[in-house]
Amino acid sequence: MAQKKRSPEVEIEVDGERYVWRVQRQPQWSSDVAGWRGMAIAVRHQEGQREAVLEFPPAPAPRRGTPLIQPGQIPPRVVAKAIASAIAAGWDPLSRGKTVAFGVDETGG
Repeated sequence: MAQKKRSPEVEIEVDGERYVWRVQRQPQWSSDVAGWRGMAIAVRHQEGQREAVLEFPPAPAPRRGTPLIQPGQIPPRVVAKAIASAIAAGWDPLSRGKTVAFGVDETGG
C-alpha cells in the first residue's frame, strides 16, 4: 500500500516563537451543504505536539487541471496572521490534547 504524500513543512516565526506548518487540505468539492471547501493548513509549535487546523474560506472553484497549492504560494504574512488569530481565539500551542480547528478569513484574520 502506497503511503500518502504529505506536504512539506515550512518554518515561520510569530511573536518570537517558532512554528511549523503544512498544507493539510487543498480546496475541494464537498457533497455536504458547504459545497466548495477552502484550503486548510495544519500548524504546531516547533517544540509542541498539539496541532491547530486553520481553515480558509473557499475561493472560486478552481479550473480543471489547476495545479495543487504549494506552501510557497501562500504569503507568510497570511500564515502568521492566521496563527496569531488562533492563539487569540484560545489555542495553546504548547498544551496537550486533540487537534483543534479554527476558521479564518482569506487574510488570516
